[in-house]
Amino acid sequence: MPKVDKYRGLDKDALSKISQSEFIDLITSRARRTLKRAVNNRSITVKMLMKKAAKIKATNPAKPIRTQVREAVIIPDWLGLTFSVHNGKEWKNVHVSVDKLGYRLGDFSHTTSRVLHSGPGVGATRGSKFIPLK
Repeated sequence: MPKVDKYRGLDKDALSKISQSEFIDLITSRARRTLKRAVNNRSITVKMLMKKAAKIKATNPAKPIRTQVREAVIIPDWLGLTFSVHNGKEWKNVHVSVDKLGYRLGDFSHTTSRVLHSGPGVGATRGSKFIPLK
């Protein structure tokens, strides 16, 4: 039996049909407060991103939407869209799917990466040069 992506018991078709006020009742309290602030025009940047996403979805949904609004909560209206989220250095593509609903865009565009150091550097002591790496 194939896996069906669901969010709180609702599949993708049901999620695309629900209103934003019904979705607000499904998400966590932190995300709920953020969306309520965005609706009441306190967060102008999130409100502008919502309008921009609606415009792009109507015209060309395959085009990535570039944004620096990392604190925007992902809503069901954005299902299937791709956002290019800035992480401070480059733009990371985030494809919105059912399992990402309720999270923030910045959660999927990490600002730090793993650092892999090479051998001992110029200022290393004589004894540390002979420590085996494995």
